[in-house]
Amino acid sequence: MTVQDFFPIWDRLTPDQQTRLRASAVPRTVRRGAVLHSGDADCAGLLLVRAGQLRAYILSDQGREITIYRLFERDLCLFSASCILRSIQFEVTIQAEKDTDLWVIPAEVYQGVMEASAPLANYTNELMASRFSEVMWLMEQVMWKSLDRRLAAFLLEEAAIEGTDTLRTTHEAIANHLGSQREVITRMLRYFQSEGMVELSRGRVALLAKDRLRALAEGTA
Repeated sequence: MTVQDFFPIWDRLTPDQQTRLRASAVPRTVRRGAVLHSGDADCAGLLLVRAGQLRAYILSDQGREITIYRLFERDLCLFSASCILRSIQFEVTIQAEKDTDLWVIPAEVYQGVMEASAPLANYTNELMASRFSEVMWLMEQVMWKSLDRRLAAFLLEEAAIEGTDTLRTTHEAIANHLGSQREVITRMLRYFQSEGMVELSRGRVALLAKDRLRALAEGTA
């Protein structure tokens, strides 16, 4: 995988612009749990995920977290270079959910190329619009969808991401993803268990009835 694989408009950049982006990309490896970006005052640079998994979340005044999106192999993170998007006042924290290999392009380099390249500027705007669409979708889920449906959907999504029906996770971690409290998630998971949809043990949630979870998530149960 190379830097150009992250930019579908690569062939529309000039050779000099391509060289600047390639030469400035710094390889970095971060361990699970490492925070790569925190708040709008931080400008870590553009993150290009080569392997691994990152999580972007926002934090309430009360210290409650909620995941707004995740980043996987070949994904590009713009919010970590928030200083180049001066009209955006959006405090996002980027954390590694798994050990992750990435490239970091300094914000000033990317901004310089973007200001000189209409294709890169347009692509950047499209990415930002896509991320904000995800945020708006999340807000709709939080406002209008019940927690049991959101929890069922989350468990199914995790199973798809991890490729297994036995999830190695904690109630605290699930609560952080969903913007809830651990005690509330524990009660909901115990209810799911009493209904035969999951089986709980320490640090583990096993999905037993994915069809019923899917029906619940879709509101057809």
